[in-house]
Amino acid sequence: MSDDIPTRRGDTGPEIKGAAYLPFMVMEDIVEKLKLLNYEDEFVLKRGQRPISRTYFAVAGSPGEQFFVFSNLLSWLLGLCGRRFEAPLEDDDPNAVISNIMSEIRSLGLNTDFPPSRLKAGCGDEVCYIINQLASKALEKGHFNWERPEYTEEEAQDESVLDDQADEQILDEDIDEDYEEEIMVDVGEVNTSSQDVLEVQKQEDLLESNTDALEWKMEVERVMPSLKVHLRSDKDSASQDWRTHLDQMLENRQNMASSLQSSKAQLDQMHQEITRTLEKITSREKYINSQMEGPIAEYRRLKDRLAEVEEKYRSAGSTVTDQSRSLAQITEELEGIKSQMDEKGTTMTDNAPLVKIKQALTKIKNELIQMELRIGVLQHVVITAKVNDKTAMQRDMHSDEHFADLKTSF
Repeated sequence: MSDDIPTRRGDTGPEIKGAAYLPFMVMEDIVEKLKLLNYEDEFVLKRGQRPISRTYFAVAGSPGEQFFVFSNLLSWLLGLCGRRFEAPLEDDDPNAVISNIMSEIRSLGLNTDFPPSRLKAGCGDEVCYIINQLASKALEKGHFNWERPEYTEEEAQDESVLDDQADEQILDEDIDEDYEEEIMVDVGEVNTSSQDVLEVQKQEDLLESNTDALEWKMEVERVMPSLKVHLRSDKDSASQDWRTHLDQMLENRQNMASSLQSSKAQLDQMHQEITRTLEKITSREKYINSQMEGPIAEYRRLKDRLAEVEEKYRSAGSTVTDQSRSLAQITEELEGIKSQMDEKGTTMTDNAPLVKIKQALTKIKNELIQMELRIGVLQHVVITAKVNDKTAMQRDMHSDEHFADLKTSF
């Protein structure tokens, strides 16, 4: 399969007829090369991708999905080419991914004379071109060689039948061409000198044949099966005879020699005019070059400056991507710290625990008052009981003394 299929990877040249169909032709080669690289197992199954159709990158579809598949396929092909290229994620910055892709394909020596923004769509001539070239380099890296096809006997028989049919259709033309090739005289270099006339006479003498026509026809019939040639009926034998063609050639040669004299003067005049015109053009070019040396030098300087600025822009783009990732990480950490501070602030300004403590203190005070009241009541009860007991003991003691006095009296 050829890798030199032209593409419309730029709008600097004239539009090629049928250029709109070139991506479809390139996609045919891409699919076949991917199959040779076993992409069904290594890319589709291992990376969880869908199989690529024969018009996937040639027809515009979903830009995000096509660009994601394109970048992942490039990552896999670059890995086969010996380059390390991490597969991008769906939420990665497309500009940073395109910048990395352009730097990788430049390092491989591929042509990058197209705007990088055309890769963002994930389809088109540029996308097909890059995938096709990387697939070819991956095959070269894997030491893959294209071999000649091997035909079976049935296919060879079919081809022989087709050859027979084709030979029957163009029989007379092939025979006439073979005869004319054997006796063809170069009529392109005609000269009117006497030496050329002698050479022409010698060629005419050499072209005269002494072979019998009947023997020649029998020889043709003998070798005809091996040549796969079938002669038609001799209805127009006069027009098919090679001698008639030879006479016509000689007549045309004489006509060309006679018309050369009249046309040579015109050709010489045209040559002189063309020479003068070329001299004028050369002088004009020199004058224009001398006048445009300053603008050309300025243009080259500006072009070099533009290249430097673009290189700085690409490097700044990668730096901005890294800084964006760092900013996102710091923002996430800041959000976490803010949420923790909000929780602590809410806890510090909440009066509910203090109210509960006050309520508990009030309850404890009330319980202490009740306890003191109960203690007072119990103390009163105890004192009353003690007084009663003491009174009873005194009463008993007086009763015992009285009984003793009575006993003594008796």
